[in-house]
Amino acid sequence: MKSSRRQFVQTACWIGGGLGLAAGTLSTGCVPQTGVHRSPDLVWGRLGLSDGRFSKPRAMVISPRDELYIVDKTGRIQVFDTDGNFLRGWRTPEIKQGKPTGLGWSRDDLLLVADTHYFRVLFYRPDGELVEQRGIGGEHGDGPGQFHFVTDVVQDARGHYFVGQYGQIDQIQEFDSECRFIRRWGSQGSQPNEFSRPQGLLMDKEGLLWVADACNHRFQVFDVSRSPPELVQCWGVAGTEAGQLQYPYGFDFDTDGTLLVAEYGNHRIQRFTRDGQTLEIWGSPGKEAGQLVSPWALHLDSQRRLHVLDTLNHRVQRFRLG
Repeated sequence: MKSSRRQFVQTACWIGGGLGLAAGTLSTGCVPQTGVHRSPDLVWGRLGLSDGRFSKPRAMVISPRDELYIVDKTGRIQVFDTDGNFLRGWRTPEIKQGKPTGLGWSRDDLLLVADTHYFRVLFYRPDGELVEQRGIGGEHGDGPGQFHFVTDVVQDARGHYFVGQYGQIDQIQEFDSECRFIRRWGSQGSQPNEFSRPQGLLMDKEGLLWVADACNHRFQVFDVSRSPPELVQCWGVAGTEAGQLQYPYGFDFDTDGTLLVAEYGNHRIQRFTRDGQTLEIWGSPGKEAGQLVSPWALHLDSQRRLHVLDTLNHRVQRFRLG
């Protein structure tokens, strides 16, 4: 049974020119609501360097207290309430080589920063204090615990950290709760278990690791309780039609278990079932409310409001899903 599932997943990854299983190929007759127009109930932020303004915001996470942590291309981390009110902010230690592209949240209430061009993960307390005794990586290289460009970081229920990277080696590395290297898997490519910029990482309620394999325009899902991690789902194909993807960067699960995806390349939000059937699409390129330009991230808050990081419009849009 296990080998047949793996064989199916590997076959699916090759359908559609090697880029993945076209979303909707396993359709049960559901028709996506492609004509849906969702209007935001709040739009806030604009280009600038002062508190509350952004310059190409590129990662976002929501804390258990419903505070939005956002990092932009200046290396600033700013914290807001869910109505867009600025609360506090700080800068990452170094930005000359580049700025962070991913944010996560730890089980012990720390902000995790994928400090991309410094090959590491930084740990911050919610007030912005750097936890200097904690950290992952910091060395550029190909060895265990070394990185090229770090994309994102997520922690599972055991306390293990999973860190994505791209560059000469596109892969996932796993560390224990004390930040000690455990294992790694993946390489650059479009075959099963290979990646091309694994930009977004998320753990689901079942303990499966979801990876937004951005430049392969697909999702890969792993059972990390296995050794080696077992690929249990792989779906997605490049394109602009319903069910297709163009650079999926950010994603989150809705309360009903469906997947909400920010497509950086298609300037839209798309909702999928867990097996890749498209259910809903909204958004189009532009600057008006409800329109998007290269959205990088999205997250759901405790009131089922979806906050979308509208990156090249330098703002956040909030949509009520309930």
